[in-house]
Amino acid sequence: MTTPAVRFERISKRFPGVRALNDVTFDIAGGSCHALCGENGAGKSTLGKILAGIHAPDEGRVLLFGQPVTFSGPQQALAAGVGMVHQELAFCENLSVAENLCLGALPASAGFLDRSAMYQQAEEMLAAIGAPIGVRKRVGELTTGQQQMLQIASAVGTGAKVIVFDEPTSSLSQHEAERLYELIGRLRQRGVTSIYVSHRMEEIFRLCDTVTVLRDGTHVETTPAAELTQRSLVQMMIGRSLEEYFPAHIHGKSGDELLRVEGLSSPGKFSDVSFALRAGEVLGFAGLVGAGRSEIAQALFGLDPSATGRVFVRGKPLSLDGPKHAMRAGLGLVPEDRKRQGLVLSMTALANTTLPILGLLSRWLFIRRRLERSLVATYFERLRVRAASVDVITAGLSGGNQQKLVLAKWLAAKCQILMLDEPTRGVDVGAKAEIHALIDELASKGAGVLLISSELPEVLNLCTRIIVLREGRIAGELARASATQDSLMRLMAGVAA
Repeated sequence: MTTPAVRFERISKRFPGVRALNDVTFDIAGGSCHALCGENGAGKSTLGKILAGIHAPDEGRVLLFGQPVTFSGPQQALAAGVGMVHQELAFCENLSVAENLCLGALPASAGFLDRSAMYQQAEEMLAAIGAPIGVRKRVGELTTGQQQMLQIASAVGTGAKVIVFDEPTSSLSQHEAERLYELIGRLRQRGVTSIYVSHRMEEIFRLCDTVTVLRDGTHVETTPAAELTQRSLVQMMIGRSLEEYFPAHIHGKSGDELLRVEGLSSPGKFSDVSFALRAGEVLGFAGLVGAGRSEIAQALFGLDPSATGRVFVRGKPLSLDGPKHAMRAGLGLVPEDRKRQGLVLSMTALANTTLPILGLLSRWLFIRRRLERSLVATYFERLRVRAASVDVITAGLSGGNQQKLVLAKWLAAKCQILMLDEPTRGVDVGAKAEIHALIDELASKGAGVLLISSELPEVLNLCTRIIVLREGRIAGELARASATQDSLMRLMAGVAA
């Protein structure tokens, strides 16, 4: 038999209060694209981090091309030929693109940094994945999608023989994702082994030869992708069947106007944006990365001091001078970048959930702790947050469970206008269905939802109307009945029908 590229042998790993992996054993064939699937918290990212030298297993061993390996850190793993594209972005945002890409091995000449060689090396790494990003640009100025492409360039450019892709398309537009698919195809032709962690069914069946399913930290099954269907794979992942979800709010009538936006503009971001949102509606924002979707939501929430225009909530003018005015008017924002904008990672899950409503939970300047814990427990159960308790530190939760916390925060605040920016990014199929049902429930009960998503099937399935943005301007609006993926893509790209 051919020696596998990677063998996980009886791997177990514990973190405080939770067993992340328990006695996991399976092989990954060389030159293949091998999917790792499971719900949030199933242990997928932990397994990838063990291979990449970020974590050490408590028990068991890893074999790389038949040889047992023990890595004391990512640098050792990289030297052995293992790279990783992380789900959560981690850069020195004050440094340039080139400095970040070459940080582990900065080119030097006569003991000094060779900037010319550094820029050339960075340009070659970006060209290898087809990412047109300026190497002198500061990373903090890049979009989330561009930062994700940087991570991919960093992993591929090191010449790794095994690459772990942990939710690599979670922040990418469809166009950028297509480039990644082509890149993985080229890597396979060169004999590179790809371990692909994803919740997106279409990606798994398009790219992967073999699928390994983890559930609650244990190995469920490893089987060829050709022997699976989407339905059977989902059932293996979540341990139950999942019926296709059809929203109920689309059959109801829209209510009163909750939000009206007139001539909203921000220099260099978006211009002359006008629309209305009614009670019981889910209004979709579609567009390519950089079209201005997230920036509009941030402006409405008072996060853009340069924004101008008129905004009305239930007919009353809304000041754009800071989030406190938006929150008092009943607006909530689930941001695209949950780590930097949605959560305080060093605080507990309980404290994050109640941050916007501490005033409502307090009496005589003291927080009513029993009421606070009861409220948070309700939303943990409703959103199926996987955590040892409400007192766990947020940074220790999986990305999907962190996303659920951001949602819980605004549900607890009982917002009537909820702006959701990529709300299902990085969550598993079961949790995605639950979030879709939650959005539908909110709209059915009279809330207005502004949904920003790069997943066109999500927008088409959930939204009453869809506004398409292109280069910071509204390119068109489509009713649910007349919207298709083709018509949306054409508007997004500016291609005539």
